[in-house]
Amino acid sequence: MSTITYGIKNCDTIKKMKKWLDAENIEYRFHDYRVDGLDQAMLETFEAQLGWEAMVNKRGTTYRQLNDEQKADLNRETAIALMLEFPAMIKRPLLVHNESYHLGFKPAQYQDIFHSSLADK
Repeated sequence: MSTITYGIKNCDTIKKMKKWLDAENIEYRFHDYRVDGLDQAMLETFEAQLGWEAMVNKRGTTYRQLNDEQKADLNRETAIALMLEFPAMIKRPLLVHNESYHLGFKPAQYQDIFHSSLADK
């Protein structure tokens, strides 16, 4: 089983997700964009699976601080460039579990993700 979570360690949602995974005794590796890095190839892989629209965290401070022109001109290429420059703009957490990609964290969502993969064994 392969589980990698991506995000930024000081994010409250990341902290909740880690606490849930630890409580469920689920092994995972955490990749912090700021510490472990982020590159264009990684972002393009994520975008191919999730779509750039879903990946952009429009509720976050980083997105809200973009100027009106940047927001108006948002498309796949500009979104990837902005997420590469400002990793906090990526919706968190991004979970890759058994080659399946998921965004966000809700305990029920994770219960479904991990319960269904256990049932597949």
